[in-house]
Amino acid sequence: MSLLSVAAVFLGAAVIAVPLFKRIGLGAVLGYLVAGALLGPWGFKIFTDVENILHFSELGVVLLLFLIGLELQPSRLWVLRRAVFGLGGAQVAVTGGLIALLGVALGLRADTAAIVGVGLSLSSTAFVLQILAEKGQMQSQHGRSAFAILLFQDLAVIPLLAVLPLLGPGSGEAAEGSALLSSLKAVAVVLGVIAGGRYLVRPVFRAIAAAHAHEIFTAAALLVVLGTALLMVFVGLSMSLGAFMAGVLLADSEYRHELEADIEPFKGLLMGLFFIAVGMSANIGLLVERPALVLGLVVGMMALKAAVLFGLGKASGHAPGSARDLALALPQGGEFAFVLFGLAAGQGLMDRLLSDLLVVVVTLSMALTPLVIALGDAILKRLRKSGPEREFDAIEDDDPKVIIAGFGRFGQIVSRVLRTRKIPFTALEASATQVDFVRKFGNKIYYGDASRLDLLRAARADKAAVFVLAIDDVEASVKTAEVVKRHFPGLEIYARARNRQHAYQLMDVGVKVLERETFLSSLEVAARVLEGLGMREVDARATIDKFRAHDERALVRGHAVHNDEAKLVEAVKQTARELESLFEADESAPSSAGGAGEEAKAAAV
Repeated sequence: MSLLSVAAVFLGAAVIAVPLFKRIGLGAVLGYLVAGALLGPWGFKIFTDVENILHFSELGVVLLLFLIGLELQPSRLWVLRRAVFGLGGAQVAVTGGLIALLGVALGLRADTAAIVGVGLSLSSTAFVLQILAEKGQMQSQHGRSAFAILLFQDLAVIPLLAVLPLLGPGSGEAAEGSALLSSLKAVAVVLGVIAGGRYLVRPVFRAIAAAHAHEIFTAAALLVVLGTALLMVFVGLSMSLGAFMAGVLLADSEYRHELEADIEPFKGLLMGLFFIAVGMSANIGLLVERPALVLGLVVGMMALKAAVLFGLGKASGHAPGSARDLALALPQGGEFAFVLFGLAAGQGLMDRLLSDLLVVVVTLSMALTPLVIALGDAILKRLRKSGPEREFDAIEDDDPKVIIAGFGRFGQIVSRVLRTRKIPFTALEASATQVDFVRKFGNKIYYGDASRLDLLRAARADKAAVFVLAIDDVEASVKTAEVVKRHFPGLEIYARARNRQHAYQLMDVGVKVLERETFLSSLEVAARVLEGLGMREVDARATIDKFRAHDERALVRGHAVHNDEAKLVEAVKQTARELESLFEADESAPSSAGGAGEEAKAAAV
């Protein structure tokens, strides 16, 4: 098969499998793995030379490590040092140690058991970060901890990839004759890379950037990565170590973001090829021949990792729910395990059959992760319905002027402003995890559902002057507004609306004062854009004021017909025409200030 035919088959498999698996919620990585399994010797047998494809695709791992190095600015590492080296180090050490001990007990050599332990302690960076991003949990407590653990795991791979080639059976004889020379060569190359990254590479990039030759900049970026990787191979170290070092050395450079943008497409395609090659090399025959062994190892590994993660999460101060989510996010094996086990087998440190078995175990664990998370969420939801709920907090505040319902990013900003003016308030939050987390920072907040009438009475809603409705969930927000309006009609509601439809629902309930959460910030950015384009500040602000007044009137008009889709569509079109006419008339007026004045009069009416 020609090179073009091979490339076409791989691209076709990726284009079909990845969108399909992402659509059904199983993620891109699993799509690549399944595509590889179907193309390989255990599927349709389209490709049988898996070894060469796997070697070529390892360039994807090299580029991935370069990008990881680019992200590791010293300042960022220092901020995350406790979570990365504390929680992440403990996870790898405890999980790897337990698995290694089990391996020794089952008859593995100590060095092989250690490699198995470390390899299985790793989780999938690409897989987990994608799932967390899709669920909107990257900024949650367990999301931040998961990122820190994954970051440490990525760092831990680097020395292991560097050391493994030195541990093989043949390495001892080579080292016996030239150990000192090899060590000196390695040290010299590492020092040369550090010096070159600091004093040579940046001036070269500066000169290329000044020439405005974007394609040469991309070529130079690839040359830096591959050149550093080849230097490391020359002295017997890992290609991945060289790429990682190159990334770290350029992490603080002014070209970091451009380098990342240039390398990302190559990394994405080659990582996809790597996963396809791993899927091709997965020995599906083992699963068919020994299903009990393979499934037992998968379940055992995931259960052990989840238990360790839950315990470490609790020990590091996570609430039970957050520790559980952390345990459900990271129990699978990771993509670097494929590299470690393949390298260990190639160096004679691990039997090829064992390597194949572990690759199948890691692959299946990745495939099961989305199902485990979904099953865990479903079980916990059912348990919460059937089991005893956490008691609402007893509220001690005496006659607060303000009640804040919802203590996320919106409610917290309101509370900080009130605190600066020493205005007392009572904050209510329905998420026990959020309450426990926020309290660590000294905030006074009570756990409870603000739509519960008994809780509102306990919070002295009858004595309060203002009710700030900052709940993120639309259904819960509208329900709370209904209860407050029905039972405390004199309590003024100041509401946060996620979007126009949420605003309409709140207006249906009778809420008069509301702000769409991104509306004002969007207008502020629009004003700065106009100024950046050369418009005078006074004219830019007048434009924004005019737009805001018109949009707020349009919101009121749209509310009258928002239940009739046809009328709402027509109202939106009419509003757009009116807005265009308004600004056209303003342009033909003698001055923009006069136009703004007329609009102000209209708004007042």
